[in-house]
This record gives sequence, structure tokens and C-alpha cells, in this order.
Amino acid sequence: MLPRTPPRLILASTSPYRRALLERLGLAFDVLAPRVDETPVAGEPPPVLAGRLARAKAMAVAVTAPTAVVIGSDQVAEVDGQPVNKPETHAAATAQLRLLRGRNVRFHTALCIVRLDPAQSADERVETDVFYRMLDDEAIERYLQRERPYDCAGSAKVEGLGIALTEAVRGDDPTALIGLPLIALTRLLPRFGLPVL
Repeated sequence: MLPRTPPRLILASTSPYRRALLERLGLAFDVLAPRVDETPVAGEPPPVLAGRLARAKAMAVAVTAPTAVVIGSDQVAEVDGQPVNKPETHAAATAQLRLLRGRNVRFHTALCIVRLDPAQSADERVETDVFYRMLDDEAIERYLQRERPYDCAGSAKVEGLGIALTEAVRGDDPTALIGLPLIALTRLLPRFGLPVL
């Protein structure tokens, strides 16, 4: 009997961080950009927003490849119940880090795996608390000049120099903070015919 061919695996993301994380697993996969409106719904709590967007990204790609296993992921940060967005500019990152210094920011990283034929799906969310150091304006400016983390919620690339902004990180999966929770992913993929080991 011939071994069964594993299903095609697709990462529904344009994030280089998620792509690099998935590459760690040594699985063959394709990357397709999901076309999803990421505008929050009025009053939508950050963890709900993360879950909705992860599923929307996975579904947007799954409809184009129904027999493939599609991974969608999204991350929303919050402080005091309010979302913390990607700053996109130097001025916004400066203001964001001034606001966050000395505070706790909770990152909600949602994962959704979908296969439409046969119909399967799994959703999971991982929360990570990041405690920011009380940095002065000069330290913030030096960090931003070196790292330029304008595409990261909370303005901190913890996989790089952003770790110097943190007092502590608490969570079950360090990869979740970077954008793709690999512990949950490696637990769920075998259900879709894609064992990692």
C-alpha cells in the first residue's frame, strides 16, 4: 500500500514573521495573501477581533483551495481593554511607547486552521502578557532608531532588540508573541493529516 500524500499546506498571511515561524517546522507550505477587511466592529473586544480575523483570513484562502489545509492567524494587543495598533510611523511609535512604559500589555494571538474538503476546522487563542519597562524618552528614541518596529503592535519586536523594552513576558508559548503559536499549531496539525514529527 502506497503512503498517503499529505494535503497541501497554505499559510494565509503576508507576515514575514509568521512565515519564518512556520519554516521552523520543516513542512512544505505555500503562502497566499488573504484579502480581508481588518476593520474592527464597534465595541468588539480585542480577543474576539483576533479570533474573527484569524478565521476570516483562513477562510478567504480556503475557498480558493478547498482541499488544502489553511492556517490563519491574527494578533491584537490591548491595554486597559483598548486595542494597541501597529504604529506605522516613527511619531506614532514614540507616542505608543511613552503610553506603554511601565504598563502591562496583553497580546491575543488567534490561530485558525481550516480545510473545506473534507470539512474541518480548529480554533485556538493564546494570551501573552508583556510588562514594559519604565524607559525614558532618550532610550525610546535610541530603540526606535535601531529597530524601526513600525509594523509591530506595541512597537516591540521581542525577537530582536525589543526584548530590552520588557521587564517580563508571561505566557504559555513564546512563539505566540511573535505572531504564530507553534505549540498549538503542532498539536492541531496532525488532526488534518499533517504530523510535524
